Amino acid sequence: MADLYLHRDHTLGLPRARKVALKWAEDVEEKLDMECTIIEGDDEDVLEFKRSGVDGRMIVAATHFDLEARLGFLLKPFLGQIEAEVSKQLDEALAKESAKAPKPAKKK
Repeated sequence: MADLYLHRDHTLGLPRARKVALKWAEDVEEKLDMECTIIEGDDEDVLEFKRSGVDGRMIVAATHFDLEARLGFLLKPFLGQIEAEVSKQLDEALAKESAKAPKPAKKK
């Protein structure tokens, strides 16, 4: 059972959601020494991540992200802080990509 579970809805579609997930994976690999593997599918991708004391996965779909992680014994006391930081990173990545969306044409 996961210690950490996050769900985020979005309207990016799968190609742009993949970009967000790839950027997130690159960041956690660099900053947190995670090992990430992305398994692409037709309708959704699975991004698996792990390091000592943490393992989990992120489902990357056209309309949402679902992230779940299991924390080792030494990290469980920091669950609140970890959840806040992961939420912040994911929300910022989604906001940044959403801001790139083309604006609808103005009606005259």
